[in-house]
Amino acid sequence: MTVHSDDKDGQGMIVNPKPSSENNDDWDGDEADRADRLRFEEEQAMIKEQSEARAAAKAAAEEAEKTAAQPDKGAV
Repeated sequence: MTVHSDDKDGQGMIVNPKPSSENNDDWDGDEADRADRLRFEEEQAMIKEQSEARAAAKAAAEEAEKTAAQPDKGAV
């Protein structure tokens, strides 16, 4: 499977955004709302970590391909 830097895998959707001036009353709810918000923020942090790990792995793989493709300059 080819992965492009603009692929989101559906994970970029914001389903529970932070409060704005229009919906602040909705966020002044009970503990369940606070728990949902905390869970959402934790999920977003996890998604970010996974994305960064994928990007690092991709960069390492590309660097390995470049290194493998170059002839060994030390060989005679």
